[in-house]
Parts: sequence; structure tokens; C-alpha cells
Amino acid sequence: MSEAAYRIDSLQYCNWSEKIFTQMREGGLDAVHVTIAYHENFRETVARMEQWNALFERFPHLIFQGFTGDDVRLARDTERTAIFYGFQNPSPIEDDIRLVEILHTLGARFMQLSYNNQSLLATGCYEAEDPGITRMGREVIAEMNRVGLVVDMSHSAERSTLEAMEISARPIVITHANPAFWHPALRNKSDAVLKGLAETGGVLGFSLYPHHLKDGTDCTLESFCEMVARAAEIMGAERLGIGSDLCQDQPDSVVEWMRSGRWTKNVDYGEGSKDNAGFPPQPEWFRDNRDFGNLEHGLRAAGFSETDVAGIVGNNWLRFFDENFGPDY
Repeated sequence: MSEAAYRIDSLQYCNWSEKIFTQMREGGLDAVHVTIAYHENFRETVARMEQWNALFERFPHLIFQGFTGDDVRLARDTERTAIFYGFQNPSPIEDDIRLVEILHTLGARFMQLSYNNQSLLATGCYEAEDPGITRMGREVIAEMNRVGLVVDMSHSAERSTLEAMEISARPIVITHANPAFWHPALRNKSDAVLKGLAETGGVLGFSLYPHHLKDGTDCTLESFCEMVARAAEIMGAERLGIGSDLCQDQPDSVVEWMRSGRWTKNVDYGEGSKDNAGFPPQPEWFRDNRDFGNLEHGLRAAGFSETDVAGIVGNNWLRFFDENFGPDY
């Protein structure tokens, strides 16, 4: 890869440790977007930030908090990994639109308008009906556009996602999902969503989470990269990135929190089958951050140019960070 090629993962939710941060460096990760909230309210989200501050203080030679695209460049120059905050649910803003700006000031750069369920803003992909973006959702999108908090529709349902593209004055993203033409998981996206995302300047981050891969843990690198190539035919390679959804070293109780939160007394199995319980093993070619280079090899073998490979593994996300993490004056 050329010197100008960056490696950026647009979604991870690992059980963070020095081991994982060291593996990020061994894998050459310049930046990682980390989930710091699933169902947490504002104060609980701030407590997560406190925990991250302690990690930044303890491991300053490995990680630091990122705010802009220039921090990705700083990470490369100082051989560290920039950490960017994101939410997989709008619960941190509770029912208060003014918290959008406060959370952006604290470092939040991505927020999903819904997780799997209906939220105050939009509909999640597991709901039977999708009435689209709500009244509050329209207001919050405008505020997110104003301050530079990126709209993420990774877990949102079809109508809500398409409406978010129409309503948002700035490009939206899908940080971690795959095309439904390859694997029809509820969270994977239709051709209409892929085309709309490209037409509005967004980016799709491909997920390595086994539940969203064709053949799951047994998915091959060749199959994955062939899927990326077909997506490039629909969207253009410049609109593609990686959002691995890596949940390394997490106990199965965490996936129950992700899905069930506090909204149900039962266990939510996601796609409706107990086969989806817990975290499945990662494919052998993407076990952790040290295997990021395997993606580059696979993309080259699938026929991508060096420029396109560099874009998909990080440069496309960096361009998006540069253009969208600041305020809309």
C-alpha cells in the first residue's frame, strides 16, 4: 500500500484492553469508531466517556481521542490509533434536542437514529411496520447537520433510512452493514438504500460480524470481497469502507445488553432464532485487528486497483471525516 493509504474501522465494540490497543497498532489501524452507547442515557454515556478518559491516560502511547480528520493523520504520524465516539441509539440525547450539541462538543461524531426498535426519531430494522422519520427525528437531523454529528442508519428500517437521506442536508452513513443481495439479514441493506447512499454522498462500512455474513463464521475472504466488488458496481468504490462490528473478547451477556437493553424482560434473539444467541467466532481471516491486511489482499485479488483498495480500507472514511465532523456554517 502507498504511504498515503490509511486504515480506518468505522465500528467496533470490544472489551477494551491494552491487548486490543496493541493489536490495533500491530494491524496498522489509524482510527477506530467505537460504540460508547447502546441504551445508555445521557449521564450513563458521560460515565462511558470517563472510562475512556482513563484509558487515554493509561495508554497514551497507543490511543488518543479523535475529533477531526487531522487526528487520523496525527495518529499515523505518531504511530497511535485515534478513537472516535459514536452511539448506536439516540438514547444519550433522551428527549432533549439541546443535548445533541453538548454530546458533539464532548466528542460524539456518529449517532444512529434507531437501534433495532422504534425510537423517538426513527424505526429500527426489527419492527414490523416502518412509519419513517418522526417529527422529533426531523428536528434532530437538522441539529445534527448543524453541529457535525453524523446520521448513522446502520440498524434502521428501509423507509426511515431512505427518508433520512432525503431530510438530511449533509450525507448520512451506514457504518456497519452489508448488502442484502449477498446475505438477507434484517439489518443488511437493499439495493435502493445502497444507491441512495451513493447518490447523496454517504459511505457504507462493510461488516465482519458473522451474523451478517454469507455462511457466517465460514464465510470466505473471496466471497466477502466479491460482494464488495458487486457493491462497488452499484455505488462506486469511493463510497465504500470498513465497519467491522468487531466485538472482541466480549462475554455473551453483552450481546444480550445490546439487543434487550431495559426494554424487555425476555432475551431478544435478533433474527428470531436462538441460533443467534451469543457472539459467534469470527472468520479465520478476520479474527482481530491484526488481520486488517487480509482485507487488502482479498480486495486486490478481487480486481480492485491500489487506489480503490486504499479508499475502501480507510481513505474514503478519512475524506468523509474531513468534510462532515465540523459545523455547517
